[in-house]
Amino acid sequence: MQRKAVREFLPGIAMLTALAAGLAGLTGCTSGGQTGAATDNKAGGKAAAPAQPGKYRSLPAPCKAVDGKRLKGMLPAAENLPPEQRGPLYAGTADASYDGDRHVGCRWTAQSAEETRLLSVGFERVVSYDRGAASDDDKARQVFVARLTDAHLPFPGPIPTPSGTGVPAATTPTQAAPPPASPSAPAPGATAPAPPTPSPSPSAVELGSRVLAGLGNEAFLDDKLSPAGATAAQTRTVRIVFRTSNVLVTVEYSVQPSLPGVVPPSTETQDRARQLAQDLVDRFNE
Repeated sequence: MQRKAVREFLPGIAMLTALAAGLAGLTGCTSGGQTGAATDNKAGGKAAAPAQPGKYRSLPAPCKAVDGKRLKGMLPAAENLPPEQRGPLYAGTADASYDGDRHVGCRWTAQSAEETRLLSVGFERVVSYDRGAASDDDKARQVFVARLTDAHLPFPGPIPTPSGTGVPAATTPTQAAPPPASPSAPAPGATAPAPPTPSPSPSAVELGSRVLAGLGNEAFLDDKLSPAGATAAQTRTVRIVFRTSNVLVTVEYSVQPSLPGVVPPSTETQDRARQLAQDLVDRFNE
């Protein structure tokens, strides 16, 4: 009786064992396929490392970024200005900002009987939200190029010459002017010709807007003179924009004489703005 029961159960046990073995093999194949796919994905190529963040994580206090001696040289106060008013003049007025780590600025104004001078500095820290595509520095350079384009200034580069080679603009040779012809004596009874008008001296030549070298990573200067009016004096405004890593700095300096017909010189105005810009570059490099 017992042997008969065993013989009846053996086929069922064998069937269950074979079914379990088949399921185990199927599971192993599926598991192995997944492992292989994962291995292939890892071996197929490494994901590109994100670009490094910019050098600067914060911005300076704008109203304290300019040296006091520099401020007094650019914004001379009126001689009759009371001492209690000189302090607020050189303290400056901060621009409204909703994010002091991204964009800040400050403004100063000085008035005298001869002229009105205005100065402003602005700092912008650029952040790339897609560092897989561009770093903070790359994004800051894109912003700089956009401002350079808005100022209608050409990109710096070599100037083609007739020989086909290029030389930098600063070293492009200039053609020497021909020597003046010797004046000939007028014919009898003829009127002597008027002497030629002298050309302006180099110091009187106006300096135009241009790309600047040696100021931060890249920089440009925009010099504008307001149209002359019958009653209003012309205002000269010099704006310098430079980039240092992921920060863009803007310096704007305006001089407006009180009397019509007086034109602020470009050389002096630009020099003062450039000296301040260099001070700010040195501050970031400290």
